[in-house]
Amino acid sequence: MKLSCRTSLIKPSATLAITAKAKKLKSEGKDIVSFGAGEPDFDTPSYIKDAVKDALDKGFTKYTPVSGIDELKNAIHDKFLTDYGVNYENNEILVSCGGKHSLYNLFMVLLNDGDEVIIPSPYWVSYTEIVKLAGGIPVLADTSFNNFKFNLDMLKENFSSKTKAVIINSPSNPTGVLLDEKDIIEIAMFAIEKDILIITDDIYEKIIFDDKNFFNVLMVDKSLKENTVAINAVSKTYSMTGFRIGYAAGHKEIISAMNNLQSQSTSNPTSFAQYGALAALRGNLDFTMKMKEEFEKRRNYMLDFFENEIKTVKPVRPDGAFYIFADISEVFKNSGGSIDSSTKFCSYLLDSYLVAAVPGIEFGNDNYVRLSFATDFNVIKEGLNRIKEAVNIDNLKNLKRG
Repeated sequence: MKLSCRTSLIKPSATLAITAKAKKLKSEGKDIVSFGAGEPDFDTPSYIKDAVKDALDKGFTKYTPVSGIDELKNAIHDKFLTDYGVNYENNEILVSCGGKHSLYNLFMVLLNDGDEVIIPSPYWVSYTEIVKLAGGIPVLADTSFNNFKFNLDMLKENFSSKTKAVIINSPSNPTGVLLDEKDIIEIAMFAIEKDILIITDDIYEKIIFDDKNFFNVLMVDKSLKENTVAINAVSKTYSMTGFRIGYAAGHKEIISAMNNLQSQSTSNPTSFAQYGALAALRGNLDFTMKMKEEFEKRRNYMLDFFENEIKTVKPVRPDGAFYIFADISEVFKNSGGSIDSSTKFCSYLLDSYLVAAVPGIEFGNDNYVRLSFATDFNVIKEGLNRIKEAVNIDNLKNLKRG
């Protein structure tokens, strides 16, 4: 049977593929150390799980409105009002099956064939694939020469008459870099001038280090609400990745179209998972702050280890999220050409040292590798020691001879 041409436009998620391969090897008895996971390793807080159990006990197991229950939308409304000072009515909010689903809905209703979306690179792996699936063209703005910070000059350089939207992901996956407030303001003003939509993906907004502050485009001017769609989820902030609850807030015309699309695809998100999300948003951030503190300790350990023990691998210092994006171009040189891509490097790590990492090419930069520190401290220590051995110049020379 011949499949649709759309299937040839997209590739599978590399992060999920690496995680799956690592789990398979582990199930075969291999001592795998995985840096691939894009999810917190902390258990979901008990008060959230209790809310789900209570919802089940009360029989909240049926269909809900496609866009989500009103109680959850009210909580999302309060979150935006408290955090950003922006008021969204319930018809301007859509609850979906995860943040990825929210983005999928958005691009499907926003893009016509040939419309362009400017995406700062390196980028989260699904941005480009969903844009292509929706008929759009991802336009990549290289940020590597500016410490991975997207700015107005990059936006202007990549803007064209076909530009429909620009994505802001701060702090970002994979770099963890936080954009400067000044740059966000300038990007916002240009977007208004050119009438392009700002898509702000704030999935890591609560996981920020070094006492730095999160800044959202909606904080620039409340009128920007008309030019912005905010995407978020409970997955990272509350360690609820398997709940698959994300949400979008924006102009009611866009949200209505997304709701119509969702009504013909998934319909409502899982009913009892919504009650878990409601409990999360109505609760405090004590759990999140403890998790963030632990992530910051792990980040600091990894940065110190690279600086003192693995000088040939140069990490980007993340301001948030839970990833180290590390430059491995010197390893390429030391391997004498045996390893000349991030994919080969990650295969070498997994096959020879049982370490799973995600190749940077999947995020748009082949000189890098992504290492998640959303894993146990002892796992991190063991994994870094294995990487140290893997990039030892003598071992790389032996690889060349082999």
